[in-house]
Amino acid sequence: MSTQTLTERPARSTLFDGLTRYIPIGATVALLIALYVGGIANYPKFDSPQVIAKLFIDNAPLLIIALGMTFVILSGGIDLSVGSVMAFSTMACAWLTVDAGIGAPLAVALVLAFGTGWGLLIGAVIHYFNVQPFIATLVGLFLFRGLTLQISDTDVSMREVDFWQWGMVHAVDVGKIRDGGFWLPNLSFVAFAVVIVSFVVLHYTRFGRGVYAIGGSEQSALLMGLPVARTKIGVYAISGFCAALAGVLAAFATKSANPLANVGAELDAIAAVVIGGTLLTGGAGFVLGTVAGVMVWGMLNTLIAFQGNLSSWWARIVMGILLLAFILLQRVLARSGEKRRT
Repeated sequence: MSTQTLTERPARSTLFDGLTRYIPIGATVALLIALYVGGIANYPKFDSPQVIAKLFIDNAPLLIIALGMTFVILSGGIDLSVGSVMAFSTMACAWLTVDAGIGAPLAVALVLAFGTGWGLLIGAVIHYFNVQPFIATLVGLFLFRGLTLQISDTDVSMREVDFWQWGMVHAVDVGKIRDGGFWLPNLSFVAFAVVIVSFVVLHYTRFGRGVYAIGGSEQSALLMGLPVARTKIGVYAISGFCAALAGVLAAFATKSANPLANVGAELDAIAAVVIGGTLLTGGAGFVLGTVAGVMVWGMLNTLIAFQGNLSSWWARIVMGILLLAFILLQRVLARSGEKRRT
């Protein structure tokens, strides 16, 4: 075998690996476009700008917990507690502001601090006690759902507290909807801010590079001298913060707290992250891919709403099929890359 052939093979393999990283997110974006074009072709007024805007209104809390989940999955972990933490955070906001009489801004700060603290605790348990993330975060799933029901087993209204009106106040209002206008509330821009911060942290900071490295190989990250403990605990703190923030946004959106809300939200977030191109095994994925994954979920629900005669469960059925398809795509690409490297 010639020297030229030996030097060309690693170069081609590296090029192929670089391109395959973008195939899943490319497929997600193509799917999202296809769903939107299909909606325009079949339903009147589907091309209204408010249809797109509504995706970022209805799915703002899911987008935020999915972004937190992206950090965790990229590091090779999983967080099953986010749905329950989100519901607990909404209920805590209601209890603190309505029953305890605490000022709403202070209540929000306390809830966010609590969510972050929970993430730090569970991250430390996972790292220092070598507990599987699935088991450790399953504790949070049961614990916080139970605590939420302990606070109240019925809806708690927050409409009498003026602070909770802020979230749905129109931050952008362009014309009338019937004339092609659209509006977006404040809570959507909170979600946009989290997207931007997540993108910068994951792709342009040392912490973000550490997350990718640990997800690729924790042992290699240790040998390179990366702060593995701090990074692993940090991703769960971020996930806890995002879950609490999503609960706050849900309070803004509904102005009430339902103890049974967000059951299964953690699975929706995981599905959105994987469909967005993040490897379940960690080490590869993109923030914008997660955004696209959440938008696919939202678009499916929008199509079902326009159809009018289908159950909302069809969105979950289709999402399950898509999740299986994207997991298989990831495996095919991984095996193809392994064969090329050998």
